[in-house]
Amino acid sequence: MKRIKAIYPGSFDPPTNGHLDLIERGSKIFDELVVAILRNPEKDPLFSVADRRKMLEAMTSAFDNVSVDTFDGLTVDYALRLDARVILRGIRAISDYEYELQMALMNRKLQPRLETVFMMPAEKYSYLSSRLVREVAQLGGSIDCLVPELVAQKVREKMDVAHKFENGEPPAGNTPSEKRKNRKKKA
Repeated sequence: MKRIKAIYPGSFDPPTNGHLDLIERGSKIFDELVVAILRNPEKDPLFSVADRRKMLEAMTSAFDNVSVDTFDGLTVDYALRLDARVILRGIRAISDYEYELQMALMNRKLQPRLETVFMMPAEKYSYLSSRLVREVAQLGGSIDCLVPELVAQKVREKMDVAHKFENGEPPAGNTPSEKRKNRKKKA
C-alpha cells in the first residue's frame, strides 16, 4: 500500500487557528503532511520566513506525521522534489474557490500526477485569514481567539515595536538612560 504524502503550501503570515484546523484534519487523512511556507519576494511579510517556521513548528509539534519546510518557485516543482502526491488547500468562500480552482487546474496541467484536495475549514474559522488577523491587530483589536497564543504574543510584540517606531520612540534598549545602563553593565 502506498503512503500518501501531502503538502499544505501557503504564506502563513501569521499562522491562524484556521491553518491549524486544516493541519490537524489533514494529519488524520494523509500519512505525511508537510506544511510548506512559500518564500514570496513580491509580498511584504509581517514575519520572516524563519519566524513563521518556528511558530508553525511549535504549533504542529503534537502531530507525529507533520513537518514544516520552506520553498520558493512553483508549488508543483516543490511537491515533486518531496515526492508528494497531493496539494492540500483550504477554501473558505466562493471567491477562494474561483482562485483555487484556477491554481489547481494550472497545477494539473504542469504536473498531471499531482492531485489537489480542497478542505473547508471548521465553520468557526470560515471567515478567518492572515490578512484579516494583521488588519485587526494593526487597528488595535484583540486577535486572541483567531490565532494560537504563541502567535498572538508574537504579533503583539511586532505591533508594539511598529507602533513605537511610528511615534518616534526609539526601540527598546536605545533610549539615553537605557544606553547608560548598558554601558555600566559592560564596565
